[in-house]
Amino acid sequence: MAVDRVDFSVQPQELRSIIGPNGAGKTTFFRLISGEMAPTAGRIWFRGRDIAGLPQHQVSRLGISKSYQITNIFPHLTVLENVRVAVQGYARSFNFWSRTDRLTDARDRAFEILRHIGLAEKTRLLAAHLSHGEKRHLEIGIALATEPALLLLDEPTAGMSPEETDATMNFIREIASGRTVILVEHKMKVVMKVSDRITVLHQGQVLAEGTPKEIRANERVQQTYLGEFR
Repeated sequence: MAVDRVDFSVQPQELRSIIGPNGAGKTTFFRLISGEMAPTAGRIWFRGRDIAGLPQHQVSRLGISKSYQITNIFPHLTVLENVRVAVQGYARSFNFWSRTDRLTDARDRAFEILRHIGLAEKTRLLAAHLSHGEKRHLEIGIALATEPALLLLDEPTAGMSPEETDATMNFIREIASGRTVILVEHKMKVVMKVSDRITVLHQGQVLAEGTPKEIRANERVQQTYLGEFR
């Protein structure tokens, strides 16, 4: 069983990291929260409501958004168009036949998000021409277009250079202001620097939970990770 009797809670505006060896259940855990999978048992409470089994689009409407481990953008659209399409998709009312140059509210919101994620100078650039790190940031910007209260980030620094990783750590801390973030990450430098608390999964269950300092000192975690925290 990929996720088995996991008892997990996160506080509003907390930045929580989920770590664990390959096969620990991290991806399945994220898919359950985001509505990509329905649990066979148990409940998932969000804002006082059981969302277990709700389809993904309904979960998104309730305020949960996710970025993916593999970059998921529109490479042949501009940076601005990528975010504007996401803003339009989230709009409660939208005229499919509207001219794009008349979608001023969506465009202005997209510009605001791009300024927030540091891509305001590249609005007209095709997304395919961004660096790997910038593409990851753009994907997070697309997720932010739904105005999530809970943002799920699946390995946001995967494939990044050390310089891009450092920039992304600061970026994650910035976007965490005002919302709850749950992060799945393999780079311990990132986890230890940005997390308020850390949950360790092992064989589908919670092995340990605590602050970065507590997790670093936990002997069971050290054994599971073969001394990686030493």
